[in-house]
Amino acid sequence: MQPNPQRFLNSLHQLRSIGAVGKGVVRPAYTDKDIEARKWLAAQFAEAGLTPYFDPVGNLFGLAGDGPSLLMGSHSDTQPEGGWLDGAYGVMVALEIARAAKEAGGPDISVVSFQDEEGRYGVTTGSTVWAGGRSLEEADTLTASDGTSYAEGRAKMADLVSGDFLDPARFTGFIEAHIEQGPYLDTSGEHVGVVTSIVGIRDMRITLTGQSNHAGTTPMHLRRDAFQGLSEFNQRLNDRLRNVVLPETVWTIGHVSVHPNGSSIVPGRVMFSMQWRDGDSGRLAAMEAIIRETVAEVAEDRGLEVEFGQLLGLEPVAMDPRLQQALAHAAEAEAPGKWRRMPSGALHDTTSVARHMPAAMLFVPSINGVSHNFDEDTREEDLVVGLNVLARAVAAL
Repeated sequence: MQPNPQRFLNSLHQLRSIGAVGKGVVRPAYTDKDIEARKWLAAQFAEAGLTPYFDPVGNLFGLAGDGPSLLMGSHSDTQPEGGWLDGAYGVMVALEIARAAKEAGGPDISVVSFQDEEGRYGVTTGSTVWAGGRSLEEADTLTASDGTSYAEGRAKMADLVSGDFLDPARFTGFIEAHIEQGPYLDTSGEHVGVVTSIVGIRDMRITLTGQSNHAGTTPMHLRRDAFQGLSEFNQRLNDRLRNVVLPETVWTIGHVSVHPNGSSIVPGRVMFSMQWRDGDSGRLAAMEAIIRETVAEVAEDRGLEVEFGQLLGLEPVAMDPRLQQALAHAAEAEAPGKWRRMPSGALHDTTSVARHMPAAMLFVPSINGVSHNFDEDTREEDLVVGLNVLARAVAAL
């Protein structure tokens, strides 16, 4: 099985052009550019001898034959200001492996681009629904920051749907390639990382409500300022969480919406995202308790009301030992002494897929550890090393 590096790179850059903004890509789930990219991918799958299949939420599969096959892929949607490789690398490297396998007369390799991995509406929504981690009815009620529902989002792809959700049992395993999105491989000069486990994640929206009032005439001690409540919550939370977490534990307030959002108005309401990640389910639960307790205390102290949104998340997941070992042997053959085993601090569709089948991941470096940013990039030679490691591992399996 001989993959074609130049064909792979050309295809990867073609996908990059759909939604390109400078060095980056803007292709959030269910936007026009996301759907355009999925239609283009479907045509690429068909050209490679795979059967394109859109399921009810817009997950796009390229199926190899009617029998069992190894599934490879990732996602092609992006963050609101995304890099060109996040997700896209895993889809296009999988397509090249499938092409090479077809040309070699086997094995059967199917490809997937899962929908809404980046969480416009939830957490890895497309793969989570497909894997049974969340019902379609429940997912349809999820909303994006612009107020649109998941049901409204997927309705934009209704005319593309091929049929019902595919049975995961038709696949023998899953391998996802991805850029690291962190600094470790790039800093060490290593070419690939064999993932040992993926952290768990929790995500929740919290709303603090006070009272809007005139910014010039309302005395400071009489204000019920929702934004000041958020500011105090953030400070208290940082102090408290540091006593219960590990160095690799992370938490983020990444989205804030202030109402009425006027420079001369005391903010009466603030809605913010609260996300935290760790490799231990018990620690994730302990962090949740601290978050809820802290925001409730701040609300009481400042005369605010607090509302907790739906708690979303996925559990930490260990990668399959057999698939890990195949990737490790291939990494040593293709990049001797220049690879490592490592956990993933980022969430991936593999977490959902691992509910049903053996699953594994391979990382390639991110230059300066940058991701979820227009400056995200990886050296082409590292992209190709990842391709060759995957091809060797799949052939061995």
